[in-house]
Amino acid sequence: MSVQNLYPDPDWASYTLGVFICLSCSGIHRNIPQVSKVKSVRLDAWEEAQVEFMASHGNDAARDTYESKVPPFYYRPTFSDCQLLREQWIRAKYERQEFTHPDKQEPYSAGYREGFLWKRGRDNGQFLSRKFVLTEREGSLKYFNRNDAKEPKAVMKIEHLNATFQPAKIGHPHGLQVTYLKDNSTRNIFVYHEDGKEIVDWFNALRAARFHYLQVAFPGASDADLVPKLSRNYLKEGYMEKTGPKQTEGFRKRWFTMDDRRLMYFKDPLGLPGLCPQDAFARGEVFIGSRESGYTVLDGLPPSTQGHHWPHGITIVTPERRFLLACETETEQRAWVEAFRKVVDRPMLPQEYAVEAHFKHKP
Repeated sequence: MSVQNLYPDPDWASYTLGVFICLSCSGIHRNIPQVSKVKSVRLDAWEEAQVEFMASHGNDAARDTYESKVPPFYYRPTFSDCQLLREQWIRAKYERQEFTHPDKQEPYSAGYREGFLWKRGRDNGQFLSRKFVLTEREGSLKYFNRNDAKEPKAVMKIEHLNATFQPAKIGHPHGLQVTYLKDNSTRNIFVYHEDGKEIVDWFNALRAARFHYLQVAFPGASDADLVPKLSRNYLKEGYMEKTGPKQTEGFRKRWFTMDDRRLMYFKDPLGLPGLCPQDAFARGEVFIGSRESGYTVLDGLPPSTQGHHWPHGITIVTPERRFLLACETETEQRAWVEAFRKVVDRPMLPQEYAVEAHFKHKP
């Protein structure tokens, strides 16, 4: 029997765990040789006993064993996720066996977590050690500027909180971006921990808190309904040019983030240091509703438009006004238009009408 016949198009396999894996994951498995030993399916020699072991085990059997008690809120990474999430998933599953021994899940399942994270300072851009406290009972994540401080510097409500790994943007492989609402404006903080397990435990603890909050808020909802709402990656990010509501002033380059139906723009990806405190917030936000509610995305700009340096325009039409944007390349324009149209083509949920109403009544 050949090992290649056991699994469609396999590249690599762990012959001690009995699972087939991709090239990317094979490198992670090599870093835990006490648990997993890896061979190429096509290039390495296989002993008959190893082939028989693979035939008697396989990926389905491994899932039944090593994923038997994965909490519903725990993030299961895909091939497109960052290296850190994939590595810690593999280590949690095979090395630490967290999903066969639920007592090992306490760091992210207890409903309370405190510790120190490196947080990017607003004024100088430097990362400083800050104490963070997550408490499900209070429904909040807090951080303190001093260890002995009685009052937190910020309180982030779990109800409106999102966390997503952004290693390239933050400049650290363990970089986590936490987004929350303050006075219904979006604010970001950027944190990391030197220990990969620690920051992923924080991420899953935040997801657990969100999960338990949503279980109370939507008592009839199933786990399958709630899990997609625990955290989300941004639909698209990047630089575009924009002009103001009168469309007479010049276009300015801004960093845009598409977070579900909120299109936000900032001075730069992390916010420039040394500016006023308001710069920690999005400089502006646009709600993008559905086609049925009068929202449309058009290629190009009106013929009379002037002042843009980048040639590839986009016009977002809302019931109130038009937003004019410009991209540097045609590829970027197509990517943004595709992201916008995915949102516009999706019917609005009942709770999204309330968000839309708030945007319409902003001063």
